Amino acid sequence: MPPKTPPHAAAQRTNAEPSKPTGRHFFFGPGPTNIPDSVLGAMHHATMDFLAPEFLDIQTRVTDGIKRMLGTTQSLLLYAGNGHAAWEAALVNCFSPGETLLALDCGYFASGWAQMARDLGFHVETLAGDWRTGVAAADLKARLKADTKGAIKGVLAVHNETATGVVQPLAEFRRALDETGHKALLLADAISSFGSIDLQMDAWGLDVVVSGSQKGLMMVTGMSLTGISGKALARSKAVTTPRGYFKWEPMLAAAPQRFPGTSPVHMILGLDESVRLIEAEGFGAVLARHKRFGAATRAAVAHWGGNTRSGIAISGQGLSGPVKALEVLCTDTTRVSDSVTAIVVPDGHDANAIRQIAHTRYNLALGSGLGPLAGRVFRIGHLGDLNEPMLLGALATTELALADAGVPHSPGGVTAAISALRGA
Repeated sequence: MPPKTPPHAAAQRTNAEPSKPTGRHFFFGPGPTNIPDSVLGAMHHATMDFLAPEFLDIQTRVTDGIKRMLGTTQSLLLYAGNGHAAWEAALVNCFSPGETLLALDCGYFASGWAQMARDLGFHVETLAGDWRTGVAAADLKARLKADTKGAIKGVLAVHNETATGVVQPLAEFRRALDETGHKALLLADAISSFGSIDLQMDAWGLDVVVSGSQKGLMMVTGMSLTGISGKALARSKAVTTPRGYFKWEPMLAAAPQRFPGTSPVHMILGLDESVRLIEAEGFGAVLARHKRFGAATRAAVAHWGGNTRSGIAISGQGLSGPVKALEVLCTDTTRVSDSVTAIVVPDGHDANAIRQIAHTRYNLALGSGLGPLAGRVFRIGHLGDLNEPMLLGALATTELALADAGVPHSPGGVTAAISALRGA
C-alpha cells in the first residue's frame, strides 16, 4: 500500500507552480480573430453532399455576399488555404516566369509577398517605402513613368500592413497607373483589411484582391479568397507559368465555382454565417465600428506615451532610436489602421516581455513585432467580432502588463479610450 501524501503536500506543490490564468482567454492579436459562437455552431453540421443543390445554394450565397463586401461584380474564387495560398494563386495566374513585378515594400508582409514572387521565378524590383508611413503614390508614379518600355507587368501592394498598422492608398496607386498610361496589373493584399477597412475593388480599379477567412470575416483559418478583374482573367489565359490546384479557369468553369477535388463544406458553412452576421449589423456599421475601435486604441497608446513621438526610422537592421516613450508606430494620421495598432516600446524595454506577462498572468494574447520590429513592437488587433467591453478590457489589461513589466507610461489610457469611444 503506497504511503499517504501529507495533507499539506499538494498545496505546497500547487503553490510552487505558476498559476494558470482563470476566466476566458482574450485574443487580441491581429489575426486569427475571435470566432462568434454562431459561426462555430454553423460548422458543427453533419456531412453534406457538396454537389447537392442545397449546398450549392449556400455556396452561391457566400460568394455573392463576399462580392458585395468586396465591392465587385467581377469574378471571385475561394480556396482551401490561408492568405499565402491566395498570394501564390494571384502570382502564378497573372505572370509568366521572368517577368518583372514592382513590389511596394511597406513592411514584413509586403516583403514576404515579394520574396514569394522571387521564389516562383519572377523578377522582382522593390520600391522601398518608410515602414512608418508606407509608399508614397508620387514615388510609384515616378517609377512607372520611368518604365517607358513597360517592363513592369504587375504592382504588388499591401492594403493594410499587418506588421506595422499602416494603410496604403490603393486608389491613389491606381491613379498613378492611369495617369502614366501604364498597363501593369494592380494586385492588392487585403488580408487584414477586408471586412474591417473600406475597400472597393471595382471603384478603385484593382485587378486582383486577395484576403483570408481568419480576420475580418471572423472565421477559422484555412480559407482564402481572390477577387479577379476581367483584365486579370484575360491575362491568366495567356501566361505560361505552370499551375495545378490554383489554375483559375477550371475553378471558374461552373457556378458558383468548382473546387479541385472535394469542396471545403464546413468552412463554407462557417463563412455563410459570418456573412450573415456582417450583413445583419450592416457593412457600413461594421466599418464604422472598426474606425471607432481603432481611434480608441490609438488614444490609449497616445496617453500612455504622454503624446510624444520620436523620429525613429525602420530598416532591415531594426529601429533607430532613441525612443523615450510608448508610441504608435504609424506616424501618418491619414494612414493609421483601424484593424491593428503597432506600438513601439521605449529603449531598454522588451516588447515580448510585456506580451509574456499579459499572456501568462492575465490570459491576454497580444501580437508580436515581426522581422526588424521583433522585441521593439507589440501589436493590438482590434478587428472582427469585438465590442466595447472586450476592447476596454484588453486595453486595461495591457496597461496592467505595462506596469508589471516596469515600462514607463502615463496611467489612465482606458479613460482616454472611453473618451474617444464617446466622441469627446
